[in-house]
Amino acid sequence: MTNLSPKPAFTMIELVFVVVVLGILAAVAIPRLQNDSRQEAADQILSDIRQTQHLALTDDVTNPTNSNWQKAFWRIQFYNMAAPTGLTYSIGSDKDLGGNLDLIESAIDPLSGKPIFGFRTWGNTEVSPKVFIGKKFGISSITFGGSCAGTQHVGFDHMGRPHKSFTASATPDYSTRLTTPCTIEFIHPNGNFTINIAPETGYAFIAGQENQ
Repeated sequence: MTNLSPKPAFTMIELVFVVVVLGILAAVAIPRLQNDSRQEAADQILSDIRQTQHLALTDDVTNPTNSNWQKAFWRIQFYNMAAPTGLTYSIGSDKDLGGNLDLIESAIDPLSGKPIFGFRTWGNTEVSPKVFIGKKFGISSITFGGSCAGTQHVGFDHMGRPHKSFTASATPDYSTRLTTPCTIEFIHPNGNFTINIAPETGYAFIAGQENQ
C-alpha cells in the first residue's frame, strides 16, 4: 500500500526567517571584515616601524672615521610604484652609503624569510609579500606630516631616536633628529589611519590607540 503521508519540509515562514537571519549576519560581518582590513594594515606597518627602531638599537652604525655614516641609519622607506603595484616599503640600512637601499641591504622578514624590499613590481617572489601594501590592503597614498613632512622615510639612530633627511647627510651632527612628533597618514578605502612617532624616544603608535 502506498504511503501518502506528507514529507516534512520548510514552511514559507521558516524560509523567510532564515533569509532575514542571513541578512542580519551579512550586515554585521561585512563592516567587520572591512574594519579588520584597515586594522591589519595599521598593525603590520606599526610593527615594522617598531622593528626598524629595534634594528637600529641593536646595530650601531656610528663610524667616526666616515663623515657619511649617518646615511646608514636603519630606516623604513615608502615608495609609490607604478600601477598596478602601488604603494610599497622597504626596511634596511644603506651600508654602502650610496644613498639608496639595495636588496642586499634590506632586513629579512622572519615569516617569509625574504627581504623587506619594496622597490619591486607586484607579484615579485624574491621579496616579502608584506611590502605590497597598495595591492594587499588597498592603501592608495600616504602623507608624512609634522616634523617629518616632505619625506617618504623615517630612520633611527643607535639610541632609537627618529631622524629624517639623513640620506644625503655628510655632517654627523645629529641635525636630522626629529624634535617634534612625526605623523604618517595612510589613505585606506575603509577609512584613513595615522601612525605617530614621538621625538626623542621614537615611540610609534596608531593615533587613537596609544596604549596598544
